[in-house]
Amino acid sequence: MIDLYYWPTPNGHKITIFLEEAELGYRIIPVNIGAGDQFKPDFLNIAPNNRMPAIIDDHPADGGTPISIFESGAILLYLAEKTGKFLPTPLRDRKTVLEWLFWQMGGLGPMAGQNHHFAQYAPEKLPYAIDRYVKETNRLYGVLNRQLEGRDYIAGAYSIADMACYPWIVPYERQQQNLEDFPNLKRWFGQMHDRPAVIRAYEKGQPYSKQPTVNEESQKILFGQTAASIQPAGNQ
Repeated sequence: MIDLYYWPTPNGHKITIFLEEAELGYRIIPVNIGAGDQFKPDFLNIAPNNRMPAIIDDHPADGGTPISIFESGAILLYLAEKTGKFLPTPLRDRKTVLEWLFWQMGGLGPMAGQNHHFAQYAPEKLPYAIDRYVKETNRLYGVLNRQLEGRDYIAGAYSIADMACYPWIVPYERQQQNLEDFPNLKRWFGQMHDRPAVIRAYEKGQPYSKQPTVNEESQKILFGQTAASIQPAGNQ
């Protein structure tokens, strides 16, 4: 059994997609990031960066005590190695999947995240910042569109690279992008959208999606934290 510490964000959806595709048993433990659950001591014990998702695997492959993993990319890699699914064994195929997994972690996710922040949540609308991240998101869509030319999935066969990237393309309208400009990406997006496991994964998030993640109060929790502001009281 996998305990999944989760909230229905792009990074959270990555993990439910894998778990549904691999048909692994799991239990969702909601981490309401708008209410500050990510700063609770019990959660910080398994996710020291105070970000979800995180997992606890009660039955790791080495047969030892339960193991915890934080960071969505690390979780996808761990689960792929645990199950032997969605990560090819041949060296060259494996390196391609890992390239695009890390591309998402280091590029698409952070840039699209800043796009969301400055366009949707920043108290002051800064044209330079909005333009900067909308254009960079657009560039990254173009990179992915080129990679998908002649390929059904990002690395050829379906893999954790697709699971990592798809949830960050779902809010393309909020990112001020038009999928019609990226025909290969649009085709892939439709394939991903229609996969039964992807549908089930997003359905798992529906009960929590009814609770707004970002409002005036939660913005104080989500944005502007410093090391001092999240320091446990006993350690100050």
